[in-house]
Amino acid sequence: LPKQMALELFKPFVMKRLVDLDHAQNIKSAKRMVERGRSVVWDVLEEVITDHPVLLNRAPTLHRLGIQAFEPQLVEGKAIQIHPLVCTAFNADFDGDQMAVHLPLSAEAQAEARILMLSSNNILKPADGRPVTMPTQDMIIGLFHLTSPSFTEPELTEEGAPVRAFTSVAEAQMAFDAGEIEIGTLIRLRVRNTAAPLGHELPEGVEVDDDGIASEFVVDTTLGRAVFNDALPPNYPFVNDVVDKKRLSAIVNDLAERYTKVQVAASLDSLKDTGFYWATRSGTTVAISDVMTPARKGEILDVYDTKAAKVQTQYERGLITDDERRQELIEIWTQATNEVAKELETTMPKDNTIYRMVTSGARGNWFQLRQIAGMRGLMANPKGEIIPRPIKSNFREGLSVLEFFISTHGARKGLADTALRTADSGYLTRRLVDVSQDVIIREEDCGTDRGFLMPIAVETPSGDLREHDDVETAVYARTLAQDVEHDGQVLAEAGIDLGDVVIDALVAAGVKEVKVRSVLTCESLVGTCAKCYGRSLATGKLVDIGEAVGIIAAQSIGEPGTQLTMRTFHTGGVAGDDITQGLPRVVELFEARTPKAVAPIAEATGRVQVEDTDKSRRILLVPDDGSDEHAYPVSKRQRLLVADGEHVEVGKQLVQGAIDPKQVLRILGPRAAQQHLVDEVQAVYRQQGVSIHDKHIEVIVRQMLRRITIIEAGDANLLPGELVERGRFETENRRVVSESGKPASGRPELMGITKASLATDSWLSAASFQETTRVLTEAAMQAKSDPLLGLKENVILGKLIPAGTGLPRYRNLTVEPTEEAKAAAYAVPDYDQFEYPTFGPGSGEAVRLDDLSVGDDRY
Repeated sequence: LPKQMALELFKPFVMKRLVDLDHAQNIKSAKRMVERGRSVVWDVLEEVITDHPVLLNRAPTLHRLGIQAFEPQLVEGKAIQIHPLVCTAFNADFDGDQMAVHLPLSAEAQAEARILMLSSNNILKPADGRPVTMPTQDMIIGLFHLTSPSFTEPELTEEGAPVRAFTSVAEAQMAFDAGEIEIGTLIRLRVRNTAAPLGHELPEGVEVDDDGIASEFVVDTTLGRAVFNDALPPNYPFVNDVVDKKRLSAIVNDLAERYTKVQVAASLDSLKDTGFYWATRSGTTVAISDVMTPARKGEILDVYDTKAAKVQTQYERGLITDDERRQELIEIWTQATNEVAKELETTMPKDNTIYRMVTSGARGNWFQLRQIAGMRGLMANPKGEIIPRPIKSNFREGLSVLEFFISTHGARKGLADTALRTADSGYLTRRLVDVSQDVIIREEDCGTDRGFLMPIAVETPSGDLREHDDVETAVYARTLAQDVEHDGQVLAEAGIDLGDVVIDALVAAGVKEVKVRSVLTCESLVGTCAKCYGRSLATGKLVDIGEAVGIIAAQSIGEPGTQLTMRTFHTGGVAGDDITQGLPRVVELFEARTPKAVAPIAEATGRVQVEDTDKSRRILLVPDDGSDEHAYPVSKRQRLLVADGEHVEVGKQLVQGAIDPKQVLRILGPRAAQQHLVDEVQAVYRQQGVSIHDKHIEVIVRQMLRRITIIEAGDANLLPGELVERGRFETENRRVVSESGKPASGRPELMGITKASLATDSWLSAASFQETTRVLTEAAMQAKSDPLLGLKENVILGKLIPAGTGLPRYRNLTVEPTEEAKAAAYAVPDYDQFEYPTFGPGSGEAVRLDDLSVGDDRY
């Protein structure tokens, strides 16, 4: 923090301290001293800011990691300087970003800043529970350079062992300094006091302590890898392979799962330092000559040029229509682009710096490299149709005039889309926050025994089990609903948290699926319970009571919203390809709208018949139970997913397209509708490579299915056709049944997030969201009262929010000393009770008074 900034922030504290220390007579003269910048002011400032955290925020604050607390260090200059690893969380870079510094004043605010918001306590990302403080860019290229083998052939003895052997890392370092070996030369090395690499056979007589640290072992490795392992905790298994982005993220994940926060922070820091140091030493540079166009590019294009000319001739002779010509040309040139890209990947030298940047995952990807060094390929016009004339040049060779103007469409569309997308994504986040803001963890355990069966393993073709692809976002960090038994043994008990360690053990034992608790089956009347929600992804422990999980869910879904695409390219009049994707698809799902090209699903189990006429096509479904047959008119352009005469199960999708979630709810019931919504939203995010945990989407889906339409009231005091909260419906029915009356019957209602927000019990919250006048007039007509259960209502009234430390159970605490404490406070001490911790058997040297801890008795 720049000194001037800190002085301005801490001004009142500095002035008070100046008066206390008798540097100034009164506050006014102290103020004058501060304004004149006397030298004593800076000393006092140093003293005042120790142990006083400040909050740092970067707009836009899209998720909770956009505000974090730090203990400031004073620096000269006028720029705020932050740790490189927190840039990802703030989404910050150093090209002139602005950040705001806030000062927590009260003791409570400081305690919250220190305990909950300190950046070292926010290593995990709340969206998926994985570390957000990953080494990036230069650090990755540095560590990649450090752990890569040399490009020269390794010198080996006849047995295939390395020629050079060293008895310690220091000795190898000495040889490196003397220029005898390179950083990547294969050597045989004796490593001491480190955990052995995974799968490494230790010789007999080697001692291994409880932490898995071996006293010594010999391994064939490189000096660079030995240096890299110095950055990791000693009991982390020795890493003996090339460390690229993937491997590094696996290592950091592992550290976050198995080590304490202090150890993780220390390891991340040393990885950062090592990465920067070796990135400098690697001498990675980029010149225009490093961009190498494949030599065979001309040949490849000639082949496809003749193919394209052939198609053009066919069209001119009238053998194919214009649409078919476009389709074929698009296919031909897509193939050509891919072949040039493949050629580029195979012919680029392995020691090329750009190649190393891409393969290590430090910066750039093959798609970008393809445009710079391969060929740009096909572009889209303003309507979103693909132009069947490709751009054959790349940026290194330069585009021709025609190619340049074809490119401009895409460039402008990209800029316009980005601007629109930001607004749309922000609006989606706002609606999500509004629908889920009153979902707070209200109790420890709702006591339900319901849950979902979820797959954790799939069989490989060889018959072994491997982890299911979606374990990370589906099963991880949940609570087990029932014991996992396998071959009569209980492998994991109900109620434990499924972390990486447990899941690995279960997969290894051959378990394919487990029953887990979920927010969707939670039976809490308001909010949800801690056990059903499972582990808080931001802390890695069971979620606390009072955690605002609804807000966290909304932020986790909304934050990556800007990365989702707006609309896709249409391939020119081909249905099936231009289904809604990206952000509009997410909105369509959460608003429970009927999709554009809606695909019918089978109402019952039975046989299908497809009837085609000249213009139309319809599918007939004859149910097995002999009830009336169902007819579905479908467009001829939609691809059939069932054959004539095929036997289908209930709920089977009949043609290609998107299913209407309301139909799923009506035909297959609430459970299937919930699963459908979660899967479809996940599909959009996965396609963009964004990882979000299912539980966040489930929190929102739970809010969408919260209401029930009453069909028959029975003896309950509910009205037919009324929309009621599920909690109220169940409570009312329990009461009626206990009085042996007739319970009400109802059907679950799927509401879009906007509608669900406006239908909430709190009129304050609904009025502050949308359609204020309508909400207020209706609330007035019904003489509604607001129970003030959510966050928004309380913020509007200026009350503490009922979440976190604002819960009554935390607010209404009084601390009473125990009887023993009272007795001890008034007892007369004798000398035997005193302990002198600082006056042990000393070494006899003088101790500086500052170093002596005297507890809180500062004189």
